[in-house]
Amino acid sequence: MSTSLAEGASETLAEWVRRAANAMESAGLYFGHGTACAFDEACWIAAHVLDLPPDFDDERLQLKPSVDERGRLDGVLEQRITTRKPLAYLLGEAWFAGLRFRVTDATLVPRSPLGELVVGGLMPWLDLERPLRVLEVGTGSGCIAAALAWHWPSLRIEAVDISQAALDVAGDNLRCLGVADRVGLRVSDVYDALGDARYDLVISNPPYVPESAMHDLPEEYRHEPADALAAGPDGLAIVRRLIAGAADHLSPSGVLLVEVGEAADAAAQLLADTEAIWLEFEHGGEGVFLLDRAGAQAVDPGRAIEPISGTENIED
Repeated sequence: MSTSLAEGASETLAEWVRRAANAMESAGLYFGHGTACAFDEACWIAAHVLDLPPDFDDERLQLKPSVDERGRLDGVLEQRITTRKPLAYLLGEAWFAGLRFRVTDATLVPRSPLGELVVGGLMPWLDLERPLRVLEVGTGSGCIAAALAWHWPSLRIEAVDISQAALDVAGDNLRCLGVADRVGLRVSDVYDALGDARYDLVISNPPYVPESAMHDLPEEYRHEPADALAAGPDGLAIVRRLIAGAADHLSPSGVLLVEVGEAADAAAQLLADTEAIWLEFEHGGEGVFLLDRAGAQAVDPGRAIEPISGTENIED
């Protein structure tokens, strides 16, 4: 594969984007860590290298990058193809809920459909303009907690993760966005370090890939921390704990909001005897349920579920 820009010394940015997209498609790359296709990924490279807004318009596509800029564009493209690392790791950044976040390989790349709810709110279940207490379990890069604090200034948020390295990244993001004073960070394995604290909203995008499906994941996923993806035989190891402890940590009118991605079928079996609400998304995504305190109490966390397989909808 050649990415030399000597062959396209006078090409416009639009021509580079098309060439880069073709190269990535020919290399068989997987797209799903913040983009859905090769064209979007090429535009992300261009926006980062040329310091353009992420949604730059067609007029910018007619620009002709300088020799130095073309070299940097192709350098990132070459890395993406040869390493198969998610682009977010190569650039050290990702976008979520309209905000830029620092990412490292200590955290998953932000890509959860929960971003749509973070921006749009949770009516009629919760009014995020009120001073509600929120807990995010498995915060990783801190993107969900930070974005909630950014978009809804009245919320009081606590975010926990089992990984101190992930919390270090989250802390950087909170400070960069100016919300560190409204989001507390703590090391905790689900609820273990939280005592009897109660919250109006517990939100989580936990690990949910069945162990048997881990070896089928595209190579890009193998650069992410495995313990942030794998979750037991049926993908519900952490989800079960979230539900089991919800009654002890939700306020009387509180709700549990959990993304389960490809484990949605298994989760639906687990929640079959409840009035769990499966949310729909305008901008794509699925596998997110909402459960109130009474619903969580009605679940038998030990209920046996037939293991599932597949690699769809692996979000963060």
